[in-house]
Amino acid sequence: MAKKKGQAKKQKRTVTQGIVNILSTFNNTIINITDPQGNTLTWESGGTVGFKGTRKSTPYAAQLAAQKAARRAIQEYGLQEVEVRIKGAGAGRESALRAIYASGLKIKLIRDVTPIPHNGCRPPSKRRV
Repeated sequence: MAKKKGQAKKQKRTVTQGIVNILSTFNNTIINITDPQGNTLTWESGGTVGFKGTRKSTPYAAQLAAQKAARRAIQEYGLQEVEVRIKGAGAGRESALRAIYASGLKIKLIRDVTPIPHNGCRPPSKRRV
């Protein structure tokens, strides 16, 4: 297929700083690497690495997903240092963080952004018989 006339070649951009968002639920772990503005550079999850069912939620699946995402961000965008934001209470929190550190990315900041209820939901009304 021929390229359209006047269409510019897509430039490879370099991003040295970024944000790693780790969403760790009880069923899966999703690693999303963005630039400082929040535009996604690359993402991986327990499912995209090749795990199905209950194995997606294991620390090993989270570790592989984090390694793959970090490696891709380093190769394609030249990422060097990141800020890590962890959300959720799943099993893959720690192992994903360790895998990002081991992949060669410099971690500037680790922040837990798990939502915490400040008084919970409104309780159900008292039952009238």
